[in-house]
Parts: sequence; structure tokens; C-alpha cells
Amino acid sequence: MAEAEPIRPQVDDERLSAIDLKAGYALSGVKDVLDELDRTLIGLKPVKQRIKETAALLLVERARKRLGLAHETPTLHMCFSGNPGTGKTTVALRMADLLHRLGYIRKGHLVSVTRDDLVGQYIGHTAPKTKEILKKAMGGVLFIDEAYYLHRQENERDYGQEAIEILLQVMENQRDDFVVILAGYADRMERFFESNPGFRSRIAHHIDFPDYADDELLAISEVMLEKQNYGFDDEGRAAMEQYIALRRRQPHFANARSIRNALDRARLRQANRLFETSNGPIDADTLSTIVAADIRASRIFSNEASQVESAS
Repeated sequence: MAEAEPIRPQVDDERLSAIDLKAGYALSGVKDVLDELDRTLIGLKPVKQRIKETAALLLVERARKRLGLAHETPTLHMCFSGNPGTGKTTVALRMADLLHRLGYIRKGHLVSVTRDDLVGQYIGHTAPKTKEILKKAMGGVLFIDEAYYLHRQENERDYGQEAIEILLQVMENQRDDFVVILAGYADRMERFFESNPGFRSRIAHHIDFPDYADDELLAISEVMLEKQNYGFDDEGRAAMEQYIALRRRQPHFANARSIRNALDRARLRQANRLFETSNGPIDADTLSTIVAADIRASRIFSNEASQVESAS
């Protein structure tokens, strides 16, 4: 995807006495980013609202600057808290684009890392690794997934603290040149902040990503299939609806990620079913349809049946 350049109205700043915020909003291209979020991400209404509020803040600050009013570049380091598969990485990508369009960061790129990308295995290894990642992230967004693993209090010889200290220093001193987004489970992130108060003081925006509702997960499954030119028939859709309700009660449920995995397995079963049962040419509709049998072959249904028999 080509980098979007920040769009600024061609106006002589010295003559400005008022600014049309809505016009600035339209020219910035932010509406395109927000519309794409609505199209590509189902649900997440509170998350989308916080993104819109952030855009409004930056538009107002930019207007104040151009009118000669007192202004201060807001700190936009963030924490995305939520369970796996709730869209945190996707939203971080859109946030990078939005911040670039509003001129807050020089580039619109996102550098996604985990502890292994920042923390070394021996003395003198951590600082170069961390500084190299920060160099790549400058002018953009640094997304640290499962950020709580940076701090391992139980290990006295852990080098994560060195990475944390470097990050904190750069987050403070160069906050106008890049944004850090920490991500992870809500409870673990809270313990991480308790152990690292320096991080808490530098994170201005805490955004909670809720789990998807069953109907949202069903809609997500249909969108995922549509992108690959597949679809459910009526019975297949009903089976998927039941699968979602059962899967949510199983361990290691990961929202949209679990749905994607389930659909991959359903496509595998569909391909095997068609290969074994076809005796002649197959049309495009047959090749593109997921039926109930492709979903109900999951062990989720057999496990549920076993539990019912045990209870009876």
C-alpha cells in the first residue's frame, strides 16, 4: 500500500482568523481511514469511538497551532488491552495511517515486535537490539505485543529491564517523532504497569478491546469466507452459528482468530468431501459452498455430544 501523505489545506496561515474543522477533516483523509475501519472491522464500537476522539483532538490541536493559540503536541502512546483475536494489530495499523494523515508522525508505517525482538540473551546484547528496533520505528508506530513479557520479575538476571529503561527514555524524549502501542491481556497489562510505573505515566490512552458477541463472530466468519470467494448455505450458516456458541465455552478461545482457524479446517473438509464424492465436473457454486457437514465434523460437536451422554 502506498504511503499516504498528510494533506494540508493550501491557505496563507498569516491571514487565517478561523478554521473550518470539518473541511480539515475532509482534506486530511481521516474519513477514509475511519470508513475503512467500519467496513473491515465488525463491532468494536468503543474502540472506534476512541479513535474518532483521537482524530478530533489532533484536528483541534492543529487548528489551534495555525491560529497562533497556545498548543502542545499531545502524547499519544497507547495501551490496547484485550483478549487474542479482538483486532488490536489491525487497529494499530489503521492508527498509524491516521496519525500520518494528520501530520502527527512523519511516516505511516507500523513496526510490530515482541519481547524477543527487543531483549537479548546475554550482557551487552539488549541495548543494540532495542535501539535498532527504535530506529526502524522512528516516524511511525512501534507496536509491542504481549508487552508484559518485557518484565520478568522472577528472574533476577533477566535483561528485559534494560529494554524497558531505553524505551521509557525514548518515549519521553522523542514522543513527537513516534508512538508506542503496548498490547496484551488486560489483567496482565495492569500488573505490568504496577511493576513499571514509568510506563503508566507515559501511556496517555488506554483502550479496551471487548470480546466479540456471537452474532458478530458469525458476521466475521461470513466476511472471511467472502474474501476467499466462499460462502455458507443455509444449513452451513446455522451449523456455524452453533459452532461459535460451543467453541466459546472451550479453552483457548481467541475470538476472530479461532473463527479463522475453524474456517480453514472447514475448507479442508469441504475439499476432501468434494474429492471423495464427485464423479464428474463441479461448478463454481459447489466449489465455493461450505455446508453443515463441513462444520459439524469438528470435534467441538462430538465433545458436546459426549458431555450430554455423560450427564444423562
